[in-house]
Parts: sequence; structure tokens; C-alpha cells
Amino acid sequence: MHIMEGFLPSPWWYLWFIFTIPVLAYGLTKMRVLVEKNPDIKVLLALAGAFTFVLSALKMPSVTGSCSHPTGTGLAVVLFGPAITAVLASIVLLFQALLLAHGGLTTWGANVASMGIVGPFIGYAVWKLTSKMSTRVRVFLAAAVADLATYVVTSLQLALAFPAKEGGVLASFKIFASIFAVTQVPLAITEGIVTVIVFKYILELKRDVLVELGLLKKSAAGGARA
Repeated sequence: MHIMEGFLPSPWWYLWFIFTIPVLAYGLTKMRVLVEKNPDIKVLLALAGAFTFVLSALKMPSVTGSCSHPTGTGLAVVLFGPAITAVLASIVLLFQALLLAHGGLTTWGANVASMGIVGPFIGYAVWKLTSKMSTRVRVFLAAAVADLATYVVTSLQLALAFPAKEGGVLASFKIFASIFAVTQVPLAITEGIVTVIVFKYILELKRDVLVELGLLKKSAAGGARA
């Protein structure tokens, strides 16, 4: 991730488009309803999108035809859930493909599937399953796991498109995943820490909006608590 332009052969590049489009349609519907209900949410949507753009633009070479970098989707998935995160990530990936030659148009569907859909969905599942932990720990785990899950999916995408002559898809997956792990594990930990810092900043400045999103509960004294 990002898989570069033209790297995926048929039928894989368009099969990932077929997988991606319905999720984005659902996410757009949820985003429209959310904005209509609370127009102030646009500020947080913009912030989450910018956070994803900046972090995912910091790349380093990795597996041939791909690269390693933070994903930045953990913040969005904690704030808005996986469907809206998919929309934000798809916009980020489109701009990066067009303006930075980072990723590609034919591989946009595959990149959205890994960084915008599956990775955030697994990160969101971790966020929900750790509800009894402290908020900071939950944010860290959601962001780190979403990052790692993205690269597991990318490894699978590359393995499906380029199975090994001996051992097929499984052998190829092991090779891709092991190479990614060298750079991605420390990146995921770093991304988790950065996401916690940014979330704390939002908590201090946009507490009322977080209450509207259901991330904070109003206290009996009229304030709010996590």
C-alpha cells in the first residue's frame, strides 16, 4: 500500500473496484445524514481527512510495486466509524494518485479496500471490543491495528495477483507479509501514539461535538466525560 498504477493484472484490479463501490455508496449516505443532523461535524470530517492524507503520504519503499507508511485512518474510524472512514480514505487516495503519483487510478479500488475499508473495519472492531479499557488505550489499539490490518490485506492482494510458483497464494502471502512487517510494525506503534495525541487535542477543543457523536457522555453537572 499504496499499490502503484498498473501493477495489478486483470481481473484483480477491477474486482477490487466491485468490492469497494457499494461500501462507498453506503458511507456517503451515512456522511450526508450525519452532516445534515449536525453541520458542525464538517470541521472534524476535514480534520480526520487531513490527518489521513498527511500520514499516508509519508512513505518508504517496501515490497516491489508498493511501499510502507502510516495510514492515518484510526482517528476517523474512532470518530465516525468504518463506513465514513472509507469515504474519507477514498478521497485521500484519489488525490494522492492524481497529485503525488502515490498509488494509481487502476489500483484505486484495491488501495481503498485495504486502507479505507478492511483496515478501518478491523480497527473499529478493536475499538468496540476494548470498551472497558481507558480511552487512550482504545484509540492507540484501534489506530495501530487498523494500520497493521491494512498491510495484511495488501499482502493478500499481492499474493492473489502474484502467487508463488511453489506454494501458491499462501507462500506468496507469507513472503509479502514478512517483508512488510519489518517496517510496518514500528510504523503502526508510532501511528497509534500520534493518533492518541491528536485525539486528546480534539477532546480539549471539540468536546461538545464528541458528545453529539456519542463518544462522550454528559455528566450530571452538565459537563462531559469519556
